[in-house]
Amino acid sequence: MRRSQLSAVAFDWGGVFTEGTFDGRITANLASALSRPVEEVRKAYFAKVEELELGRWGLDTFWEWIQQQLPGAGLASSEFRRIFLSSVQENAAMYDLLPRLPDSVELGLLSNNYPELSTLLRADPRWSRFRALIFSNELGHKKPAEQAFLALLRGLGCPAEHCLFVDDVLENLEAAAALGFQVLQYREHQTFTAGLTELGLL
Repeated sequence: MRRSQLSAVAFDWGGVFTEGTFDGRITANLASALSRPVEEVRKAYFAKVEELELGRWGLDTFWEWIQQQLPGAGLASSEFRRIFLSSVQENAAMYDLLPRLPDSVELGLLSNNYPELSTLLRADPRWSRFRALIFSNELGHKKPAEQAFLALLRGLGCPAEHCLFVDDVLENLEAAAALGFQVLQYREHQTFTAGLTELGLL
């Protein structure tokens, strides 16, 4: 990869701007609130979470489904919503990195996300520099589908070859690379910033 080729950098959100994955944290928090085994909660959660990711369901419908799978799960919908929306643990190092990226580079976000949570993210002023904020629940397509990446490129206004895509999930990086994106995996922050430095982005 060469810095001279790059006119945009696009990021995943969960696992990049969060500590660990959001799904892992919400299911652990929900299991604790329900006093149920986390494996049991995760089985119900992951069976239908794609309905949230694609915007087909809202949080109330999703919670109704989980309650059907976990008899006796008596939390009010409002309490489920509170737990859900408060389960984000930010990766402060990534937010601190954003102002250091060159002003000449457009920024984008492509996230498999959820109703209400994406609304909170969109309202966060720390994303104000981003030219494109693409959330699966608003788009109706999720990574690694080609349609998700094409929506990102439309939002950024650049060809894939001139965009660096950052994600923690290898499957998503492979899909992006197949479309011509340059890619960089986020695993450990120091290694990641070293990769950006090699590209001349820091």
